[in-house]
Amino acid sequence: MIKELNKTMKVIHYIASIDKSGGGTTEYIRLLSKSFNKDISFSIATGASKDPINIEGISVKFFDKSLLHWFALIKEFRVFLQNEKPDIVHINGIWNPQNWGFQKVAQELGIKVIVSPHGMLEPWILAHNPLKKKIALFLYQKKAIQKSDCLHATAKMEAINIKALGFKNPIYIIPNGIDLNDVKGIKTHYGSKKMVFLSRIHPKKGIELLVEAWRNANTSGWTLEIAGNGDDDYIANLTQSVQDLNNVHFVGAKYGEDKWDFLRSADVMVLPTHSENFGIVVAEALAVGVPVITTQGTPWEDLEVHQCGWWINLSVINLQKIIEKVTHTSVDELNNMGIQGRRLVSEKYEMKVVAKEIIDLYQKVLN
Repeated sequence: MIKELNKTMKVIHYIASIDKSGGGTTEYIRLLSKSFNKDISFSIATGASKDPINIEGISVKFFDKSLLHWFALIKEFRVFLQNEKPDIVHINGIWNPQNWGFQKVAQELGIKVIVSPHGMLEPWILAHNPLKKKIALFLYQKKAIQKSDCLHATAKMEAINIKALGFKNPIYIIPNGIDLNDVKGIKTHYGSKKMVFLSRIHPKKGIELLVEAWRNANTSGWTLEIAGNGDDDYIANLTQSVQDLNNVHFVGAKYGEDKWDFLRSADVMVLPTHSENFGIVVAEALAVGVPVITTQGTPWEDLEVHQCGWWINLSVINLQKIIEKVTHTSVDELNNMGIQGRRLVSEKYEMKVVAKEIIDLYQKVLN
């Protein structure tokens, strides 16, 4: 039954943008597309952007994102969906009016809709620009979520926070994942005494707290390298703030093999984020054998359970304590943590495992 359904199932994922600056959700779509293209008919609809990622072997339809042409855009959505006739539309992310518009048209055409908020209903996110979000919830977003056939959360914590907002939809918990085939090499030597940050350079990521903690900690002999893209002015201000620290460096964005080389060069990766529905870079670091420090604003309790990192309440003093603990961690212990992390990712977060769970969800929705 499963094989027969997979042969005929047609799914369209809608995401506001697949630009390289899009962060983890964009990477999730790329990885999912690689895992699905042999199992189901899978395509992507998205807004046009300056520098979209390359997704090989998958049909991608770009739409004008301008709200000035809203009614023309809705008509384009309708024509597109009528021609494609998908079984399921999977909406990735909320708040963007285009996401809502695509869902609205799909449901008017009788198409099943799944919504993945991707962490956009987390408390920290709701507290950021709260007036805009309250207006969006009132005008369209609350009803859109309520009308979806089901919701997809990437962790138990996210599902709990969604339910706390009063939504009664069925919620299925399926983590994000990574493709271990992308990992070209495993870290083999520890002792570089380098800690790295790799993510978007954004206030949500807690970089200011990390820098302050690093300044207060005894980091003699260690270096901190911060990689990522973001708002130019924000990055310039952060860079200026560490001019007096000779062991902290901003090194720009890292993609492809440069990203994997950068992770492997570290003894530890740190993601001091305020909020993350998954944090794909955590899985990427573990996959190459690098232990991770991250916060309880992420769903990564597995770091403690599987002894491959540190999962802390976010504060300057907690970051300082962990940084100093890491600097006194032996090479052998770091190596053992790396082994544990690789095992965790292969058993729980490999994209083939995740894709199978997503396909099972589609089957439940269609049955």
